[in-house]
Amino acid sequence: MVRVGTLPMRLLALDYGADIVYCEELIDIKMAQCERVVNDVLETVDFVAPDERVMFRTCSKEKGRVVFQMGTADPERALAVAKLVENDVAAVDVNMGCPKEYSTKGGMGSALLSDPEKIEAILSTLVNGISKPVTCKIRILSTLEDTVNLVKRIEKTGVAAIAVHGRMKDERPRHPVHCDYIQAVAESVSIPVIANGGSSDMVKSFEDMEKFREATGASSVMLARAAMWNPSIFRQQGALSVEEVMEEYIRYAVRYDNNPFNTKYCLCQMLRDKVESPFGKRLHAAQTNEEICEVFGMTDFYNKTTAELEARKAALQTNGDQSEHPKLVDDVVTMPVRFERRDYPPQITPKMYLLEWSRKEKLDQPVYETEQRTQDRGFQSTVIMDNKKYRSTLWEKSKKFAEQAAAIVCLRTLGLPEGRIGEEHSGLVNKRKRDDKKCAALDDNESAGRKRHISEVPQEEEEEMICRTKVVNGVCGQTTC
Repeated sequence: MVRVGTLPMRLLALDYGADIVYCEELIDIKMAQCERVVNDVLETVDFVAPDERVMFRTCSKEKGRVVFQMGTADPERALAVAKLVENDVAAVDVNMGCPKEYSTKGGMGSALLSDPEKIEAILSTLVNGISKPVTCKIRILSTLEDTVNLVKRIEKTGVAAIAVHGRMKDERPRHPVHCDYIQAVAESVSIPVIANGGSSDMVKSFEDMEKFREATGASSVMLARAAMWNPSIFRQQGALSVEEVMEEYIRYAVRYDNNPFNTKYCLCQMLRDKVESPFGKRLHAAQTNEEICEVFGMTDFYNKTTAELEARKAALQTNGDQSEHPKLVDDVVTMPVRFERRDYPPQITPKMYLLEWSRKEKLDQPVYETEQRTQDRGFQSTVIMDNKKYRSTLWEKSKKFAEQAAAIVCLRTLGLPEGRIGEEHSGLVNKRKRDDKKCAALDDNESAGRKRHISEVPQEEEEEMICRTKVVNGVCGQTTC
């Protein structure tokens, strides 16, 4: 379920009795650009996009029970993503049932149902390429015979299980689920068949899941909307009140720093017809997890949890600083450091500090050489300062972040300030005020246009003017003007 199958909802479903959980459908093109990052503060593994969005977050609490659900139409790209995540998930699932345009317009989701050859190529590539089980989810075709024939072809690829949504791709929840199609599929293959699509007309309680399973002859039952409305439906002792479930959901959302808009979306799905009530409107107006907690009277919990996370972060930074000793590898000084934008004030960066220090010492300005590896598009930069080279051993998600990390290694090795929040002011870099007045026109022999003097440019922009990028032998480097 897009926007619903994120970490807090998955953990809640497991708490209430679900055996396995699926993440939301994640598109292969986006995931292929992600970097796997161990988040020591949250105790999670994050897959982070170049724009710093966390596309997929998981933790040890769901290890061995979370299935990575992928939207794909390309075997090789699907394999690259599967290899990226396989050590952190229990299985990899290919979504072949989503009828939504965002999925089908790229040839993914239910669009694959009309291309059995591509289905076979994707699933065979995954089965042969990763060590974890591979599964898929389909919708039924227009005839029972076509559906059974497709499933038999899928079984031959070596998948571990197949989920069948008992509706055709042009049918919606208001249409009845075709239990007879799912039953025919279950009888025609030897692999487990997971029945799906009963949330509206068949499954409204824990006991109903077994009735749905028996009606379809399936091995197990997959729930989407019924679990979205109240994940405690998995509770054998009976579902809890939505109010109680929502509070438990918020606890996970705050503990794992869930995106507040995703938090709000999931809570609104649980409110259902009450979303237009005064309470629902207060929730809808909230913009942060803190404000959401205020709506639910959970401010004390929010303050306590965020304080614990901040304390853990501070402790990790302290321990990290003690353990990060520079090492000389060949002719390069290296350290395992990463640039975290939130650790520095706006418009202040380590590169700026290193640049100003070089000016103060009347040394040649720093030069950055950056390389990108092909498998995950990660970046690593080496800075040359006073004829010595410095580099972080960690790969970054962008060229700019890699250069900042290299600057940090240089500054820490030399015992220089780097501009972090809380660091004693060194006077090395001062915030410059921007002059809104335009410069006088330059002499026509020098330039036909107009430009600002270097002193009128913000510090970060000045740094970009000083450094110009060039490409030498496939390596992206920066050199001074």
